[in-house]
Amino acid sequence: MILVYDSLTGNTRRFAERVGGALGLPVMPLAHYPGGDALLLTYTFGQGEVPGSTQRFLAQHAPQVRGVVSSGSYHWGQNFGRAGRRIAENWGIPLVAIINKAGSQADLERVQQWIVGQS
Repeated sequence: MILVYDSLTGNTRRFAERVGGALGLPVMPLAHYPGGDALLLTYTFGQGEVPGSTQRFLAQHAPQVRGVVSSGSYHWGQNFGRAGRRIAENWGIPLVAIINKAGSQADLERVQQWIVGQS
């Protein structure tokens, strides 16, 4: 599985790198995605929106995306990590996790377990 990320502040990239490093999986930005089974890691924009760059990626590659991890900040309340829920609803992609900023150790372990379960 390839970990592909869309990151505005670097939080999603850092989390993807931690997960990929722990499991020995390739990690890359959306623009470098070569195809194949992928876990999408993205951020939540504005008032709970899916970033435009993530939407364009999904328009081309949604059938290859096996799950989504979405980051956000707790201070957004009900919109915290909402991009992940929207992707799950609109593209039928399983929501693996919603993480606060660059994620916690528990988030890392949960996502790793999900990936291992996909093998």
